[in-house]
Amino acid sequence: MEAESEVRGSRKTKKGTVISNKMDKTVVVKVQRTMRHPQYGKIITQNTKFYAHNEDNSLKIGDVVEIVETRPLSKLKRWRVVAPSS
Repeated sequence: MEAESEVRGSRKTKKGTVISNKMDKTVVVKVQRTMRHPQYGKIITQNTKFYAHNEDNSLKIGDVVEIVETRPLSKLKRWRVVAPSS
């Protein structure tokens, strides 16, 4: 029997700003997205907060980072910090 190679799809990535780093090995990243209101047409900015894993506790508030989707790490953490964005 041949061993099938497991193919992993592309993981979701997002870019956002660190708004909290008070937890150990965890940061809260705010991701902004703009959308048009379906009825009135006004452009709205919507914010979403993601809990992301930061292994070395190196990030500060205000840093712009890129996060990638990963397996569940805790009750709320499903994202991991890839690298600070430039």
